[in-house]
Amino acid sequence: MKKVIACAVFVVAAMGLAAQQQPARGRGQAPAGRGAPAPPREELKTSKMVGHETIAGCSKAGTFVNTPQYMVQCSNRTSPGVVEIHTKETDIIYVIDGEATFVTDGKALNVKSDNPEQPRGTDIQGGASHHLVKGDVIVVPAGQPHWFKEVPKSVSYYVIKVLKP
Repeated sequence: MKKVIACAVFVVAAMGLAAQQQPARGRGQAPAGRGAPAPPREELKTSKMVGHETIAGCSKAGTFVNTPQYMVQCSNRTSPGVVEIHTKETDIIYVIDGEATFVTDGKALNVKSDNPEQPRGTDIQGGASHHLVKGDVIVVPAGQPHWFKEVPKSVSYYVIKVLKP
């Protein structure tokens, strides 16, 4: 578990460093926002740099890298979410600003799904509550319910989704 968290922090830090050190070429593409389709899943054959202008402090939610093995996303929430269960995605979340109460594990209640790989619920019974703030990292294994239960003002975060085949 410690190795996974250390790896996630390293990847996020490397993305930030790369954004500061790269020339302006290749920047400016708009990310897919919440509700917008993610870019198609494609193998990376060369490095992919996403500039800080595109990331914009995660004020614009989006999927910036989408491969068959992993996804790199940014999100910004100003209100609670729904209970999520990703059957084939481990979420590695790195909070870059704000705070939230994040509930993990336990049993998801009132689960429904239009997509069997992404069921949704309304509450978590017996879960663990975490107060997330800037700099925190939390790892949610595939199949575990999780939920941004309370967002007092806003929370911005990177998500690295490790995908199971």
